[in-house]
Amino acid sequence: MRIGVLGLQGDVQEHVERLQDIGADPVIVKRPADLAGLRGLILPGGESTTIGKLMRKYELLEPVRDMGRAGVPLYGTCAGMILLAREIEGGEDPHLGLMNIRVARNSFGRQKDSFETDLSVRGVDGGPFRAVFIRAPHVTEVGPDVEVLAEFEGRVVAVRQGNLLATSFHPELTEDSRLHRYFAEMAEASTPAVQ
Repeated sequence: MRIGVLGLQGDVQEHVERLQDIGADPVIVKRPADLAGLRGLILPGGESTTIGKLMRKYELLEPVRDMGRAGVPLYGTCAGMILLAREIEGGEDPHLGLMNIRVARNSFGRQKDSFETDLSVRGVDGGPFRAVFIRAPHVTEVGPDVEVLAEFEGRVVAVRQGNLLATSFHPELTEDSRLHRYFAEMAEASTPAVQ
């Protein structure tokens, strides 16, 4: 199964490795033509404003938005969560604006405040998941169609809305591929691949 990783900036190679761990066929996406044949797309951690600008520059914003609207699964990690959000606190314009969530950027502090913790993630079997938080956002509001999958100290850090998945943390920075497998299962159960 071909699953893309947006390859403009951020933790691209780490996502590729986790997808390889579960037997998926990862594709690094840098231009619209790279979207053909994908069953899902990961929007990696990095810097959301930069990734959003690059998506516009390389004419990827509309095709990715169309994918999400057509039911192709999209998974945003950290900055990717911000890219998916319908509303970003602080006045930044939304990028894809697909997910019915409001997010606060850098809500766990600066780079030096990065940390790891064990989280229970609904729908992911096998015990707690080691979550890596780096300048992470969190969800401050969820729409009625959004399922909360995990919280940390009262803050929502993992959500799903149909074919859209988002986490505040970086599952690609661990050896645990369960969240990538969860996303691959979403992709397997979804609509046909992008034409």
